[in-house]
Amino acid sequence: MKRFIAGMCIAMLPTIAAAQEAATARGADLRVLDKLNGIVTDVTLRTGETATLGYLKINLSECRFPRANPNGDAYAELVVTYRNGETPAFEGWLIASAPALNAMEHPRYDVWVLRCIRS
Repeated sequence: MKRFIAGMCIAMLPTIAAAQEAATARGADLRVLDKLNGIVTDVTLRTGETATLGYLKINLSECRFPRANPNGDAYAELVVTYRNGETPAFEGWLIASAPALNAMEHPRYDVWVLRCIRS
């Protein structure tokens, strides 16, 4: 197990280094899956903007991308609320290249980041 954890840390070093040299984008493209009916919806949000899809409210706080490789990855900070709940269903960073690393755990919806909008 220790070797596995050490290997994962070494494998993530390029991602961590790229995140340290990140640039901030104007917005992000997100994808939302309603697992109940199988509908996939793509959403474009500007930083600070909120979208409502079904029972979800998605707020994009920030989107970052590696300055050295703008098309290489996207890191989006989101707050997702379900049915106007007080406690967010998800609050944190989603990573385009590793959506399962910090996934939104919800029985009906999946949300993931596709890319940052730079222009």
